[in-house]
Amino acid sequence: MPWPAALLPLAADTPDPAASVKEAHESVTNAASFIEENWAGWLYLGLKILLIVVIAAALRSLVRKSLTKLIVRMNRGAEAVEGMALGGLLVNAERRRQRSEAIGSVLRSVASFLILGTAGLMVLGALGINLGPLLASAGVAGVAIGFGARNLVTDFLSGVFMILEDQYGVGDKIDAGVASGEVVEVGLRVTKLRGDGGEIWYVRNGEIKRIGNLSQGWATAGVDVHVKPSENLGRIREVIKNVADGLAKESPWDERLWGPVEVLGLDEVLLASMTVKVSAKTMPGQQFAVERELRWRIKEAFDEAGIRIIGGLPAAEDEEEAADPSAAVAAPSALANPASPQSLATAPIPPPAAGAPRITK
Repeated sequence: MPWPAALLPLAADTPDPAASVKEAHESVTNAASFIEENWAGWLYLGLKILLIVVIAAALRSLVRKSLTKLIVRMNRGAEAVEGMALGGLLVNAERRRQRSEAIGSVLRSVASFLILGTAGLMVLGALGINLGPLLASAGVAGVAIGFGARNLVTDFLSGVFMILEDQYGVGDKIDAGVASGEVVEVGLRVTKLRGDGGEIWYVRNGEIKRIGNLSQGWATAGVDVHVKPSENLGRIREVIKNVADGLAKESPWDERLWGPVEVLGLDEVLLASMTVKVSAKTMPGQQFAVERELRWRIKEAFDEAGIRIIGGLPAAEDEEEAADPSAAVAAPSALANPASPQSLATAPIPPPAAGAPRITK
């Protein structure tokens, strides 16, 4: 059966092999020409980008290694001082290590951000991208984020300056105003404190307006001794001096005392008591323990020496002196004298004598 004419292929629709080959040849020729004309620029651009990346990576690695070596050197210095005779009293190696690690972490992060950010902008500039709108958009976004997260920025900056200035560290007992206690952890945004009752306080660094560090330098232990005004001050000074000498020779008080126990003198003189002030320079944070031990020993020494502390139990001789012998004697009375008018007034009327006239009604 013959095919319909509409289904038979036309001669015009049949592809010409010669034309297809010619078009392919022209495309390849154009591509080769384009590559030949631009390969030098592409190679230059690729080498430029590669050089920027290599220099940025090398500079970042060099800076990070330098900061790490600096931190290790600081830690070695702290360990060397700690190994000395008074190193453990003057330098807290763990606190210094944590502080140096925190500073190193911040510096490494800042250095990486600056180096990699600058390298990224240089790569974009090498690719021919206009950085003006990008920088303007980044500036606007930064301002918006800064306003929205100003508390976070404030906390971060406060934490950085707190670490750089070494205001406090792990193990210190501080009073931060909003909370007080022992520093457990120091961060760039939050400081963790453990209170006297064992509670944990999380204090934002931006909320800390003033800090009282109770663990830096040295502390003072003060004891007030209340005695009777009749006691001998020279004897009191001698007894307290013996107590102080004994305390300074015993462990661990010989390490906690950083100075001699001194009798400062009379702090207050009243009719019923007088106050003797005793003071000593101690290791930071150990002043309360030294005060309690001093009170304990002074009380025992005064009891042995017969010195009475106001507020304690009265001594035996004081009780005997307090008994008044005249308390059992009655007060003198006018009736005890028979010749006194009072005695005569109370005497009975004698009966009338015999033969005496009687008065009758």
